[in-house]
Amino acid sequence: MLLLRAGYAYVPYSSLESVIEQSKESYYLALRRTQGTIRTATPNWTPWLIFFLKALQRQMRRLREKVERERLLIARLPDLSLRLLDHARDHGRISIGEAETLTGANRNTLKLHFKALRERGLLVLHGQGRGAWYSLPL
Repeated sequence: MLLLRAGYAYVPYSSLESVIEQSKESYYLALRRTQGTIRTATPNWTPWLIFFLKALQRQMRRLREKVERERLLIARLPDLSLRLLDHARDHGRISIGEAETLTGANRNTLKLHFKALRERGLLVLHGQGRGAWYSLPL
């Protein structure tokens, strides 16, 4: 949310919760070790901090891989498809009518580009017919 507020049009999502979910045993072990010392004169925060920092590190690696995959995938797209994706990122959505106005491209050509972007998982179709629009996947 902070990146979006700072002007970034699109930020791939990487869930810390999913990283923690994949290592539940370590999570609960670190939590128990730390909680066992909370009411002492010298609480031991080390187990929890080490777990949390390692989880952040795993999340960072996953996000880096996700961004790299997206960069490689987008680098191979035709210019028209890139323009459609950019508009969807900047405005949250795009329709074929908007795409016609934006690009001046033929409606049938645009439909082919939208179809290819959907098949690659880069856009999601909402609705049908004239009211249909596309957005980035969540």
